[in-house]
Amino acid sequence: MNNNTINIDAILPNEMASRAETVGVKKANLAFLPTLLLSILAGAFIAIGAFFSTTVIAGANDLPYGIVRFLAGLSFSIGLILVVVGGAELFTGNNLIVMAFTSGKVSAQKLLRNWVIVYLGNMIGAVLTALLMFVTRQYTFGNGTVGLTALNIAKSKTGLDFVQALALGIMCNALVCLAVWLCFSARTTTDKILAIIFPITAFVACGFEHSVANMYFIPIGIFIRTWGSPQFFEIINKQPADFSTVSWANFFGNLVPVTIGNIIGGAFMVGLVYWFIYLREKRYE
Repeated sequence: MNNNTINIDAILPNEMASRAETVGVKKANLAFLPTLLLSILAGAFIAIGAFFSTTVIAGANDLPYGIVRFLAGLSFSIGLILVVVGGAELFTGNNLIVMAFTSGKVSAQKLLRNWVIVYLGNMIGAVLTALLMFVTRQYTFGNGTVGLTALNIAKSKTGLDFVQALALGIMCNALVCLAVWLCFSARTTTDKILAIIFPITAFVACGFEHSVANMYFIPIGIFIRTWGSPQFFEIINKQPADFSTVSWANFFGNLVPVTIGNIIGGAFMVGLVYWFIYLREKRYE
């Protein structure tokens, strides 16, 4: 066979599992500083998807609900595209490191080390992006509709009870990790982008809960509620008291069940299932 032959066929699932395992080993062994910096970038990238999505659906009340949600999801997809193509460490996607752990190629200590560093880095990147976006006063654009949309999103998320947030988190990261999983079949950047768009659009359109996205959505709501100008609230005909659930206490109250749900949906429902199907026999050879 000519070594210069270009293969454009998608990589098959059994090979995808091996790639996922190899990538998991590399991620788990990455040094502290690069891991932290790449995770901060990922938090910022997901925040970009969040404020793009917020802007796209601002003032779209006249459109059918499903169309608005579809547009929200389609625009949010840029976040994971930036993470995967640009290169960054995202907690929810890194739940797939469990495949390398279950194969015995990554220790529990390294798995948890990666998850903790990446989770904290994602939070730093997302919250700092939310703070920067508040300073831009972009929330006042569209006659205040962008800010009102951001407040309503934060209010809906902080109003979820534990069980509902947990279940929505499970469904969310099953789709996110399926998007990442599909990327292991890709040979080109275009392949990766197309693999990402539909699962991510689906999770946002369906209203599922993503822990890292919420690290932007809820803090930006808190910043607007706390520091938004009286003129802004006058324009949107609301008061800060109308968004009383949008608080730091409820932010962390949302993150706990959503994060647990994300781990269940990503690590167990996707990572361990594909490990069992394609890698289990190799573990015991």
